Amino acid sequence: DDKKAATEQKSIEVLAAPERVFLPLSMHIGAPCQPLVHVGDTVGLGQKSADSESPVSCPVHASVSGKVAAIEAYPHPNGSLSQTVVIENDFQDTLHESVRAHGSAESLSGEEITAIIHEAGIVGLGGATFPTHVKISSGLSKVDTLIINGAECEPYITSDFRIMMESPEEIIGGVRALM
Repeated sequence: DDKKAATEQKSIEVLAAPERVFLPLSMHIGAPCQPLVHVGDTVGLGQKSADSESPVSCPVHASVSGKVAAIEAYPHPNGSLSQTVVIENDFQDTLHESVRAHGSAESLSGEEITAIIHEAGIVGLGGATFPTHVKISSGLSKVDTLIINGAECEPYITSDFRIMMESPEEIIGGVRALM
């Protein structure tokens, strides 16, 4: 019994954005990021708010537009304290000017796609939140088979299943970009 019956038929719901967003600067297995914003700054949705020079790190981006209210230590989901950028949501969802399309995957090289993935801060969903660009760059021009793992190994979890059911075109687009 995988305990998935409670949610496997429930559609994904979009939650309302909170009044305050907390962005830990340790969001992956790599070195913590350093803030690129300051208390009092106005930030746009998608704005790079922190970054690290460490090769196994990814930048952190604002998930709302608004004003930076604090940069200080807060409890992290892993139980530690982490420097955190706190943003007061203005509920305008004003996109930062750096958020833009890069062209079709077919028009970009593997290196360009890998750089875009790094700059976007994409990491794995496992416990280590390993940066995706590191995984991809280690296989550029070496891979002849791509396996897309949609298996959910934990009881109750159905998020991968629902994404496959509701957004298969986005999954195929990601597969094409990786190919």
